[in-house]
Amino acid sequence: MSQIAVEDIYDHLGEEKLQQLIAAFYQGVKTDEILKPMYPADDFEGAEYRLKEFLVYRLGGPQRYLDERRHPALRMRHAPFAINQIARDRWMELMKRAMDQTELPADLRQTLEAFFDQMATFLINRAD
Repeated sequence: MSQIAVEDIYDHLGEEKLQQLIAAFYQGVKTDEILKPMYPADDFEGAEYRLKEFLVYRLGGPQRYLDERRHPALRMRHAPFAINQIARDRWMELMKRAMDQTELPADLRQTLEAFFDQMATFLINRAD
């Protein structure tokens, strides 16, 4: 099995499947005791949209995210949220569960899991 580059994922996955992945992820977040408090109760739809647009952009799709929000500046955008190792690990757990639920092909999942792992670790901004 050959690995697919991160910037080629969108061509293989498509926007509809990506939307399914993100929706499955946020279903988990909405009931999670660690991650749910980081989201305003009235903004789950907005958070889901922003993650989808970021991933569409980052995974090789249309660049709408840049048009709407400019540079991702992920560390700055996430600075108000206390992201420690526990929160990072829970984020990964919920995203892996979402990948299971959406039955991603193994080659896409391998690339996405490595990408998500790197990004989640990058966003840690607090000690435990």
